[in-house]
Amino acid sequence: MLTAIANVFVQSYQFIMEHLLIINILLSLLIIFFQRRSPQTVWTWLLVLYFIPILGFVLYLIIGQDFHKSHMFKMKEIEGELKYAVRRQEEHIYRRQLRLANPAMERFRGLILYNLEAGEAVLTDNNDVQIYTDGRKKFEALLREIYAAQHYIHMQYYIIKNDELWQTIEKALIQKAREGVEVRILFDSMGCRTMRNRDWERLEKEGILVAEFFPALLGQLQLRVNYRNHRKIVVIDGRVGFVGGFNIGREYIGRDKKFGYWRDTHLCIEGSAVTTLAVRFVLDWNYAAKENLFLEDHLFELPTYQRNGHDLVQVISSGPDSKTKTIHDNYLQLIHSAKHHIYLQTPYFIPDESILNALQIASRSGIDVRIMIPSKPDHPFVYWATYSYLGEMVAAGAKCYVYNNGFLHAKTLCVDGMVGSVGTANMDIRSFELNFEVNAVIYSERTVQRLERAFEQDIEKCTQITRNIYDQRNMMIRAKEQFSRLLSPLL
Repeated sequence: MLTAIANVFVQSYQFIMEHLLIINILLSLLIIFFQRRSPQTVWTWLLVLYFIPILGFVLYLIIGQDFHKSHMFKMKEIEGELKYAVRRQEEHIYRRQLRLANPAMERFRGLILYNLEAGEAVLTDNNDVQIYTDGRKKFEALLREIYAAQHYIHMQYYIIKNDELWQTIEKALIQKAREGVEVRILFDSMGCRTMRNRDWERLEKEGILVAEFFPALLGQLQLRVNYRNHRKIVVIDGRVGFVGGFNIGREYIGRDKKFGYWRDTHLCIEGSAVTTLAVRFVLDWNYAAKENLFLEDHLFELPTYQRNGHDLVQVISSGPDSKTKTIHDNYLQLIHSAKHHIYLQTPYFIPDESILNALQIASRSGIDVRIMIPSKPDHPFVYWATYSYLGEMVAAGAKCYVYNNGFLHAKTLCVDGMVGSVGTANMDIRSFELNFEVNAVIYSERTVQRLERAFEQDIEKCTQITRNIYDQRNMMIRAKEQFSRLLSPLL
């Protein structure tokens, strides 16, 4: 038996080697003509296939497949109501009937309209936004809201690890399920690969509903490294919603020696924007669980809000199922609209050409562009590619910083103390094109200036990368940068 298997393996290997050129040509034609990709990505894959033909082929099967589907998530059940709200707001904007509290905010009217048109993101104006930059405080707030739940808890995270943090949250969820609260958990198969089936089965025995996004094949075998659901959303009773960068794991509360203190940004929103977060969760849930929650009217009943906020918020999302790169285009429009300053925090800075050019033009035009990245990598190739792009921004006159007080994971962009974008999307190609992401765009001086003050406080814990410091990097770092930069379309 073993001999037969070995013979098949040897014959297969010989066949591949003998027809390697033909296989590479066919695969190259597939990449060039049958899948819509950027020229940069196409050329990168062609180089990979040329220099490492066999391994390159395997890598392509794992991370190179195109799963773009324009209608991955069906939402016909609410399409009519949603389109009515969108068109009504569009009409108000075109007729100049949309009243913004601050007249200076009028220059962002085009961005509001774009989000309505491209992303069907309704503008909500009664939101109270709480900002959490510390993991312990964020999860304390989350647990308070979980214990206060009366009707339902919808939870979606990219990463969940079965450690002391998750065990605390799990205990709270089980208690609420026993009290009759509907609890649903949506997780990404790749991000939660350390969890075991028995961990989810334990929840299901307690009446908690669990769904897996893009399940693994053959147990833990993951063939879809790309196209992951990177969103982090919690909606409780339609009253309060959480969105931002924190996942669930001990490192996110600063208990991992490798990363130390974890600096992130997460929002707790109360107001009508929570309904749009609820819709986003349900769309993802319906796809993963093959269940139509839009038929459950009680999930979309407007609650009585305890806080009386006045922040304007649009919840935008993007992913391989979207026809437009909504979050990417928001970043681009915000950069172009800046008149005084741009504050950007991101763990991965691998912008495409349009965003890189926009930031460079802004910096060279006298706008105060400040970019902050972590000082330590969690993905080496990504970090050195990030550092190379940071060098280009330094050359353009931007103020660039590396955060030294642990690991910086925040995904925030603030412009002129007026508009900010906070969510799950990094400033990289993966978030722009390959992953499912969600951001909250905030049109509020009060809240955005709080985000900017947090940024300015972080600068005190940073090292500024000056032109002189960047030019003094050694040959090893330069080589890492060049190699990682070459692979950046695939990172």
